[in-house]
Amino acid sequence: MTALTRREARAQQSGEAGARAQHPTRRLGFARALGDALLWLAAAAGVVCIVLVLLAATAQITLILFRTGSMSPTIPAGSVAVVQRVPAAAVEVGDVVTVDRPGDLPVTHRVTAVQPGAAAGERVLTLRGDANAVDDPFPYTVTSVRTVLFAVPGLATVIAALGHPVVLGGMTVAATALVVWAFWPRSPRRARTEGGAP
Repeated sequence: MTALTRREARAQQSGEAGARAQHPTRRLGFARALGDALLWLAAAAGVVCIVLVLLAATAQITLILFRTGSMSPTIPAGSVAVVQRVPAAAVEVGDVVTVDRPGDLPVTHRVTAVQPGAAAGERVLTLRGDANAVDDPFPYTVTSVRTVLFAVPGLATVIAALGHPVVLGGMTVAATALVVWAFWPRSPRRARTEGGAP
C-alpha cells in the first residue's frame, strides 16, 4: 500500500465531505417537491370548487347524493348524480328526474307518464324507481325539475365523509399549515443549499 500525498489526502477528504453534504440537500429537495405537489393538488381542488359554484349559478347544475337504492341498478345507493334544472315542459317519459317535495326530501325516479297541468308551463308527472314494482303513490305537479345528466357510483360516501366537521377541521388545519410552510421565509444558508449554490 502506498502512502497518500497531502494533495491526494485533501482531495479524498473533500470528496467525503461533499458526499455527506449531498444528503441534506436531497432531503430538502424531496420535501420541497412534496410540498409543491400538495400545493398544486390544493389549487386543483379549489378550481373544481369554483367550477361547481359557477355551474350552479349559471347553468343550474348541482349534485344529488343517493342514499337509497330505489333507482338500482341504474343508479345504485351511494352514487352522486349531476343534475340540471329544466322546465317541466321539457320532461319526457323515460327521463330520470329529481322532484322537490315541500317538507320532505327530494325524490329521484324515472318518469313513466306526463300529463298537462292547470297552467301552461305545469306538468303532472308519474314517477317510479327502477328497483320498484309499482309507480309512486301519487303524481307530482311541477313547473320545473332537475334532470339527471349522469351519475358516479360510490362517490356519495366520500363526499359525505368530507362534510364531517372533524374532517373539515383537519383539512383546514392541514391547508393552513401547508400554506404557512410554503411561504415561510427560509434562512440564506438553506436557500443556497436548495438552490445548489456553493
